[in-house]
Amino acid sequence: MGRRFMPDEVTAYYPPRARWYGRVFHLGEALSRRLGLERLTAGGEVRWSGLALGFLVPGMGVWLRGRRLWGLAAMAAWGGLLLCFTLWFGFPGANVAFGLMISIHAMGLVYYCSPLMAQESFRCRLGFTLLMLIAVLGALYWPARDRIQGHWLTPVRRNGQVIVVRRTSQASTVHRGDWVAYTLEGYHAGDAHAGGAVWIRGGSCLEPVLAVAGDRVVFSSRQFSVNDVSQPARPYMPAKGEFLVPADHWFIWPNVAISQHGGGFGPSITSAMMGMADVWTGQLWGKPLRHWFWRKQTLPGGAIPP
Repeated sequence: MGRRFMPDEVTAYYPPRARWYGRVFHLGEALSRRLGLERLTAGGEVRWSGLALGFLVPGMGVWLRGRRLWGLAAMAAWGGLLLCFTLWFGFPGANVAFGLMISIHAMGLVYYCSPLMAQESFRCRLGFTLLMLIAVLGALYWPARDRIQGHWLTPVRRNGQVIVVRRTSQASTVHRGDWVAYTLEGYHAGDAHAGGAVWIRGGSCLEPVLAVAGDRVVFSSRQFSVNDVSQPARPYMPAKGEFLVPADHWFIWPNVAISQHGGGFGPSITSAMMGMADVWTGQLWGKPLRHWFWRKQTLPGGAIPP
């Protein structure tokens, strides 16, 4: 016989509230269902350890799938391309080698995952391949390239030549006459309303240090002197005057391409060049290497790095 009265029962259980990031998970699940990615589970013939090895070691995915000879060939090809990229660092051939390295790495990973995609459509397989390519590129190659060029070595182009610069150089090791690579800040001089304004874009330069902090630079019509040691005048240097290099600065005359329309720009160009010639030591990128493997790095004018 049923109970005529059922008293309310107090329970200590409360369903958990949705977190702030719940919408992100729901969006990811919806996108996964839309792309059919929920079928790509690492089970059966595909193991997480194999995925990790294939992701970290180029060509390892082919070797793990049982194609030992082709796997070794892929690893050897990747190593050869790495050698080409290193030897021709900064040249167009190095960019081609870099792209082929990424392709071999991604294709090896895709080949390891081939059992997951055996029953999928061509469009799905193509999208999966593109996804692996983006993952390898974004997680490994771009960070490695940025790390190398931002902290260790950087190729600099100068008059059609490629000079490899060591980024670990310190400003305290730079002396008068040394070649340095540095960032060139944008500069503006003159009056735009008077028709004599000059704008100079920023970038990078590779030039010799003509004077260091405390040196006295004196200009004349055909030459300039640093601490009473004369040198031929550079283009657009002042015809007279002097300049005392301040602390933590260098005097470096930039070699830039100048395009002008009309006349009367001489004083404005000279003023802009003088502003750029006062280089703060914090703008230093590094110093060029004397050799890059067997290739002797000859600087413009036949100079050789120390």
